[in-house]
Amino acid sequence: MKISPRFRAVAVAVIAAAGVSFASVAHADNGTISFAVYKAAFFVGGAGGEGTLTFHGRRYPVSVGGISGGLAFGASKTYFHGTVRHIRRAQDVTGVYGAAGGGGAIGQGAQMIVMTNEKGAQLELSGRQVGLQVNADISGMSITVK
Repeated sequence: MKISPRFRAVAVAVIAAAGVSFASVAHADNGTISFAVYKAAFFVGGAGGEGTLTFHGRRYPVSVGGISGGLAFGASKTYFHGTVRHIRRAQDVTGVYGAAGGGGAIGQGAQMIVMTNEKGAQLELSGRQVGLQVNADISGMSITVK
């Protein structure tokens, strides 16, 4: 049984492509991130804050901004801390993250959220919220590594 050179070339290319995709996943790494976000809303809301990404032993400053729309009102400050997964370099965290959710806090409350950006970076965050905030909305958050 003879295998044509064209078939052999295609098979080698497919195997090589699969190897590259597995290698890129295998080389992705994790880091930690923490930041504080101030949020104010009356149906349409805005948020902003700063924090730190720690990746491969280095600390990178980050800025956070966002908007939300839906049923939302109040003002709060949330301290988030968590893990960043599937990044190869610190700049992979830069991007837009979207979420839909609801919650509220009077005084203090807790939040948990998992979001992914367009580069595949995944944030797994838990937070402690202080203030008066009620929301059932769709929101977007932009993170920039400085």
